[in-house]
Amino acid sequence: MNTHPASRRHAAAWLATATLLFATVAAQAQAARYEIDPNHLSIGFLVEHLGYAKVQGMFRTARGGYSFDEGSGALTDVRVEVDTASVFSNHVKRDEHLKGPVFLNVAEHPKMVFTASGAKRTGERTFEIVGQLQLIGKTQPLTLQATWNKSADSPIGVGLLGRKPYVMGVSARGSFKRSAYGMTYGVANGWVGDEVPVLIEFEAVRQ
Repeated sequence: MNTHPASRRHAAAWLATATLLFATVAAQAQAARYEIDPNHLSIGFLVEHLGYAKVQGMFRTARGGYSFDEGSGALTDVRVEVDTASVFSNHVKRDEHLKGPVFLNVAEHPKMVFTASGAKRTGERTFEIVGQLQLIGKTQPLTLQATWNKSADSPIGVGLLGRKPYVMGVSARGSFKRSAYGMTYGVANGWVGDEVPVLIEFEAVRQ
């Protein structure tokens, strides 16, 4: 065995460096929890009307969160809950119709829930999130194409421990057929479109 002092010092230095690298990697591998800021969350949708144009609507009340590791890009434990009674399409009678039994049936189904256990990274800042959408008592697959826009300390506000909040911004798109959930009003005669594109924009705060 080589017991030369220089060799021992070299081995000790190598061990210290390896320990530091391991600790750094381990720290990076820990996913952080993010909670979506309800004041910076937009959930919109489009539905074709009689073939003339698409009606644009949104849900004004929702909440949710997920776990994300910036180092590896691992996204897990996604859950977003939407209050269906918060639907808004800028027309009172239409909104009442949307809340009724042939559409969202908010009296019996007050929440719409999207969940996903993970995601596939498709680019440096793009992800494919294959999840499940629970709507009016049925659960069907829903895939979202998401873009991680930015993560940084916010220049405004005060977060945990009196520091600026660390914020992540995301844009996501997807679509589903409402007939898959038994929502068939206006589909057969073409009055109301079946395909519903979904547009989601949000900021989430690291906890």
